[in-house]
Amino acid sequence: MNRTIVNGLLSFMLAGMLASPGNAQGTEKDYERANSIDRKLSGKVWHSDIRPAWVGKTEMLIFEDRSPEGKDFILADAVKKTKKKAFDAVKLAEALGRVTGDTVKAADLPVRNLVMADDLKSVSFEYSGAVYKCDLKKYTVTREREARRPYSWGGDGRWPWGFRNELTGRPDTSPDKKMTAFIRDYNLWIRMLKEKKEYQLSYDGGIGKYYSASVYWSPDSKKIMAYKVIPAEKHMISYVESSPADQVQPKYYTYEYPKPGDAVPQFFPQIFDVTEKKHIVVDETMIPNQYDLENFRWDSLGTSLTFEYNKRGHQVYRVMRIDAGTGKMSVIIDEQSPTFIDYSGKRYRYDVKNTGEIIWASERDGWNHLWLYDGNTGKVKNQITKGDWVVRGVVSVDEKERNIIFRASGREKGDPYLIHYYRIGFDGSGLTHLTPADGNHEAVFSGDGKYFVDTWSRVDLPPVSVIRSSADGSEVLKLAEADVKDLLATGWQYPEVFTAKGRDGVTDIWGIIIRPLNYDPSRKYPVIENIYAGPHSSFVPKTFRPTFGNMNSLAELGFIVVQIDGMGTSNRSKKFHDVAWKNIKDAGFPDRILWMKAAAEKYPYIDVERVGVYGTSAGGQNSAAALLFHPEFYDVAVSSCGCHDNRMDKIWWNEAWMGWPVDQSYIESSNVENAWRLKGKLLLINGEMDNNVDPASTTQFVDALIKAGKDFDYLLVPGMQHSSGGTYGERRRQDFFVENLLGVKAPDWNKKEK
Repeated sequence: MNRTIVNGLLSFMLAGMLASPGNAQGTEKDYERANSIDRKLSGKVWHSDIRPAWVGKTEMLIFEDRSPEGKDFILADAVKKTKKKAFDAVKLAEALGRVTGDTVKAADLPVRNLVMADDLKSVSFEYSGAVYKCDLKKYTVTREREARRPYSWGGDGRWPWGFRNELTGRPDTSPDKKMTAFIRDYNLWIRMLKEKKEYQLSYDGGIGKYYSASVYWSPDSKKIMAYKVIPAEKHMISYVESSPADQVQPKYYTYEYPKPGDAVPQFFPQIFDVTEKKHIVVDETMIPNQYDLENFRWDSLGTSLTFEYNKRGHQVYRVMRIDAGTGKMSVIIDEQSPTFIDYSGKRYRYDVKNTGEIIWASERDGWNHLWLYDGNTGKVKNQITKGDWVVRGVVSVDEKERNIIFRASGREKGDPYLIHYYRIGFDGSGLTHLTPADGNHEAVFSGDGKYFVDTWSRVDLPPVSVIRSSADGSEVLKLAEADVKDLLATGWQYPEVFTAKGRDGVTDIWGIIIRPLNYDPSRKYPVIENIYAGPHSSFVPKTFRPTFGNMNSLAELGFIVVQIDGMGTSNRSKKFHDVAWKNIKDAGFPDRILWMKAAAEKYPYIDVERVGVYGTSAGGQNSAAALLFHPEFYDVAVSSCGCHDNRMDKIWWNEAWMGWPVDQSYIESSNVENAWRLKGKLLLINGEMDNNVDPASTTQFVDALIKAGKDFDYLLVPGMQHSSGGTYGERRRQDFFVENLLGVKAPDWNKKEK
């Protein structure tokens, strides 16, 4: 029987079934439960989220301990293996109240970023936008300064997608403090500070090829590296804020936003001998067609300079050296790939000071691992880590002991995404597993590196925190173990970690299943997938949380909600990742579909004849693509702020995975070009002020759908930037799934009082 007919019959029968109060789903009570789920489950986990902070270079730390009785601050000593209260919270609260005029409750002391003095006589903290210091002998509090504001993209909420302005910049002072370097009339100059004399060093700069204000002094102040810039024409996009809060008339904005295929600036390093006022010409032919040059570093003697060269297309990435005496350029490390080099996610380089060695991350053997290079000859000395697992990041390098502490996943049995910590020698010997517990680990190391706080959990395991020895990972002192009895008393259930074979029949695909609190295995539940298939990372949660935001609220409306990492996402093998190459539309769908079918086979209450999907940003592209390329499985999609055509999105992300130059693969992956394929129910949500993904990407998709004669829903949110639509968008998403998957009319919100 045709699946469309089957779905129609099922919807008809379901509507009759749902008329029975005993089987109702998507009711107002369900909405009330869904929209209060976060409040209901918050504050029900104790002895969790301890926020440890080591005391200077000592082997003591302070951490928070929240219990039903209130919040305590505990001082732990790794050497003595003791714990005690760090200070009298009542006295500190009273002292803070006297200074601020606020009523400060000791049981829930609202302070953050505690820093205990090494002598334990005072503690600093942030409160209400300022930094305060408390004398722990007298319990007097003084206001120190304004708290540092969290970093903001560009300072105005914009994402910094444009290229930096190379002509502007303050004069750069030499290491010996005797000179400054600056740009005048497109050329490099130096100013002798004591003599108050100025000298021109370059003469070949001009309009269209000028020297950058970013210069790099050698350690001995005798040489400067400055690079010439061939700028690229800026790609500007415009926005209309239709409904500004401070005026009646719309506002207009223009941002720089380079897109795939656009020309990019080109950089050409040059060396200048300051003492002799000599320009040492550097060959420009070895760094053609750049995407970027970065990480310029002088050696300790000032005899050479290295930098990293990313060739356009992201298939060639090299560490280059310039001989400061001759200007000769050579290749030290040559990283190449027939697909892509994940330079934004896996790149790591460490220059060993006294030996000239370089620790380098590479996927050349099919997994992300560390390699040791002779930085002088460019030869590989040895592979440091190896095996069918991935290095996720380096924590520290001990040059004296010649060992490395790093994060990795996939080496231990079980979930290959769980992060563990290890130590290993430069030569690859002495691999030591420092975090033996089965969980996703986060480590905070002491100032002297001898100890670390190890906190681990899984979505189905509450967190535990202990102090461990950095030497062998042995447990030194238990700090806290989460208590979830109050959470479980609400009817809350752990998300289920579920695996199934992917499209190759061999590879395990990992995800989670979230059920409603009133889950009844005798019912049939539509399944909704929360999708984000961006190739830059993996996205299924791995640490414990009471709720996972809109996944839990959707579940309460009568759905099974899942999240899956399909092929094409990161943190597995290179082969697993390469599925995304020039193939964004794949989004791991073959693996996701098999996974959900396997879940339904195990759990008959999961109804894969009624499947929804939603996502934001890359997930917005993926969710819409589900109805274009896989309508035989997916029925309903809600797509927010999606990049519906990779030619319309930011340059770095899209060229990284779709390649350069722009070719037919961009068209094949485009939702816009494939709009004619739409089947099922689609809701598009977009913010008119989205400065992450050009909102015109969604508008062009809308245009293509209209021209193809397709029915769909479209919500444009005034003033909204890059998001899922806010509170209103969330409710519209809920209604869309309730009406189109449950076959139930959503409540008439227009009849509701505010």
